[in-house]
Amino acid sequence: MFHLAANPHYGFFRDELYFIVCGRHPAFGYVDQPPLVPLIAAGSQMFGHSLVALRAMAALCAGGSAAIVALLAREMGGGFFEAGLAALAASLAPVLALFGTVFVPDSPQILLWPAAVLCIARGRFGWAAVALAIATSAKYSAVMAGFALLGGVLIAGERRGLAARGFWTGMAVSAALLLPNAAWQWAHGWPMLELLRNGQLGKNVELSPFGFLGQQLAITNPLLAWVWVMGLMWCLVKPAWRWLGIGAIGLLGIMIALHGKAYYPAAIYPALFAAGAVAVGSVARGSLPRGVMLAEIVLGGAVLLPLVLPVLPEARLVAYQSFLARYSVAVPATENHRRALLGQTFADMHGWPELAAKVAAIRAALPDDVRKQARIFTANYGEAAAIDFFSPSGTPPVISGHNQYWVWGPRDWDGAALIDVGGNLDADRQLCGRAVAIGTFEDPWGMPYEDGLPIVLCRNLRVSVRSLWPTLKHYD
Repeated sequence: MFHLAANPHYGFFRDELYFIVCGRHPAFGYVDQPPLVPLIAAGSQMFGHSLVALRAMAALCAGGSAAIVALLAREMGGGFFEAGLAALAASLAPVLALFGTVFVPDSPQILLWPAAVLCIARGRFGWAAVALAIATSAKYSAVMAGFALLGGVLIAGERRGLAARGFWTGMAVSAALLLPNAAWQWAHGWPMLELLRNGQLGKNVELSPFGFLGQQLAITNPLLAWVWVMGLMWCLVKPAWRWLGIGAIGLLGIMIALHGKAYYPAAIYPALFAAGAVAVGSVARGSLPRGVMLAEIVLGGAVLLPLVLPVLPEARLVAYQSFLARYSVAVPATENHRRALLGQTFADMHGWPELAAKVAAIRAALPDDVRKQARIFTANYGEAAAIDFFSPSGTPPVISGHNQYWVWGPRDWDGAALIDVGGNLDADRQLCGRAVAIGTFEDPWGMPYEDGLPIVLCRNLRVSVRSLWPTLKHYD
């Protein structure tokens, strides 16, 4: 419920806008993602712009995750205390709370990965395969989770369910679910692999193995992380749950080997929180120690929630971040950009309607003949999606070389006129017969590279659009 109360604040997240625009172009896949989240995101906006409707999707995933965590704790032998403690700790862990705040591909993961674990625990291996296939339709990292859990089952000797007919039926259903997206990626030259390679060439923060493991504690809140760490150890010593401990360690190893971002394995933590709560319950007996445990979870979780839930006004959030920074507490960066005042996630919730309004005003002020010819170009999908989403009806679709926008191509742009949002005046003068600066977009709460964003009018392209377009491709 706290997600539903907090989520409407600030504005649409950069990626949320992109997912909505992608979903309005239904396909079996996109350059940087499978189709499930874009289709759901677009569906949430069928009756008009609604941040509440979109964020309700994330809140539902978070609520479902908490319920499954409680069921897992009961499956592991815990009582009502352990079930409640597990659900509470998993809900308050910052990275998991974030995925219940913004609707992103990780949001379904926090629901579906624990569901797969519960299915495996009950011997329903086929249903686990289907759950992970649906998760893969939201984010490809679920494939790694599937391999890790399968490896844990095989190593721990829990193989009987793999020979059952239900498992192979589930695998067949999973293959049918995933085949269209695999075909789309194949037909487009496996763009996701190209994107991942490019991301490792400077955009993403590179972590050492110890740095990656350290960030697992940071993103789950050191005041709460001890619960899932205890759960991991509990799984390893309990024969019936050893497969889960081995699978979790294997998943972390895969992510380290692939240089994944720190939050990629986050959806495994709800299951480990369940195990940790059972472990806590076995040693904390009596109302007093259990009350102390619950208080520590609630108070410890509340400390960092304002960093992932948009509940504080911007100025107060900056002050609170500064206070926490005195104790070396901050949300870890995942990309190599200059840090925004509000941090990357909250910065990416600011400025989008204003950017669209600025560009619309500039376009409206152009002479009629130029306005009819002019198309809007942006450097990245966030700016493109925001302008597409918030612009008045009748505005031509935005074009960009970034990710899925490049696949959509130059549309009907003929090279006569271009409003280049974020354009470089000197570069545009080389490319166009005439280029003039026509505006600047200011947004102090947004990302630094989008504060003071120049807007250039480019006239009479010197080369053909057909020859230019391949050079604009930018997957990252």
